[in-house]
Amino acid sequence: MRIAVTGASGTVGGQVLDLLARRPEHEVVALVRPATRWAAPPGVVVAPADYADPASLRAALGGVDTLVFVSSDGHAATVMLHHVNVVRAVTDAGVGHVVALSGLDVDVESPFCYAVTNGHTEELLAASGCAVSVARASVYTEFFLRLVTGARTGSELRLPAGDGRVSLVSRADVGRCLAALALAGPTSGHHDLTGPEALDGPAIAAAVSSAQGGQAVRYVEVDPADYAAALARAGETSWWAHAYGTMLESIRHQRWRAVSDEVERLTGAPPLSVDDVLARKALSRPAG
Repeated sequence: MRIAVTGASGTVGGQVLDLLARRPEHEVVALVRPATRWAAPPGVVVAPADYADPASLRAALGGVDTLVFVSSDGHAATVMLHHVNVVRAVTDAGVGHVVALSGLDVDVESPFCYAVTNGHTEELLAASGCAVSVARASVYTEFFLRLVTGARTGSELRLPAGDGRVSLVSRADVGRCLAALALAGPTSGHHDLTGPEALDGPAIAAAVSSAQGGQAVRYVEVDPADYAAALARAGETSWWAHAYGTMLESIRHQRWRAVSDEVERLTGAPPLSVDDVLARKALSRPAG
C-alpha cells in the first residue's frame, strides 16, 4: 500500500510514521508543511502539503491508498476549515481508506470547542463515500499532566472539573493504534482509545503526589471563572483559556469517563496508565 500521514512532523503523526516506516512492504508518505525543517525516517517520501492549501493536499494525496488523518491544531474555526480541505482532497484524489483521529467527545452539543470540530469532521468523512476507520482518543495523558502542572498552587491542584472522571490515554498508545488501523482494512466504525481507568481529580492528584516522592498534592475544585482568571494572570491567550475551560467543563459533565479495551485489542499490548507515563517521564529526566 501507499500510506500517507498528515501532521507527520508532529508528536503523534511522527510516531505513526516511525511505526509504518518499519514495514518496507509499504510506501510511506509524510505530509508536512513546505517550510518545515524536519528529517524524515529512512525510506519515507516527503510530500509538501498545508492544511490551508487544498491544491497541495490534492497533489500530496495522489495515488495514496490509505491516509492517516491526524487532526489540525489551533482555533476551532480554523481547524474546521483545515479538515474540510482534507476531506475534499481525499475525495478528489480517490483515497480508498481514511484512518481519522477524532476525540472521545464528538457531540456537537458538547461545551468542548473541539468536540464540535471532531463531530463535524466525522460527519464530513461519513458523507465522502470513502471507507473510514475512526480513532476516538481520550484526553492525552501528557497534555493533561502539563495542564495539572499549570493548575498547581503550592500543594493544591486547582481545577474546575467537579467530580468528573477522565480516561487519560498516552500519545504513544494513540500512535500505535493509528498505525495498526492503517495496516488493517477499513473497519467502517469508531474505536474508543482510552487508558486503563477513568480517574477523578483526587486520583490524579494522588498519582502526581506519588510520582513526586510522596509530596502531598490535594485536588481543590474551583469556579470556572476563577480558573479562567488564573490562566489570564499566567499570561495564557484568550483562545487557549477558552479551549482549556471548555474541555474541563466537558470533563465535569462526564463526557470523557468511558473506558475501553480497544488499545490492547488493536495493538496486543495494554494501554499505559497515568502512573506508567509519570514513571517514564521521571526516567527521561537528566540525572542531577
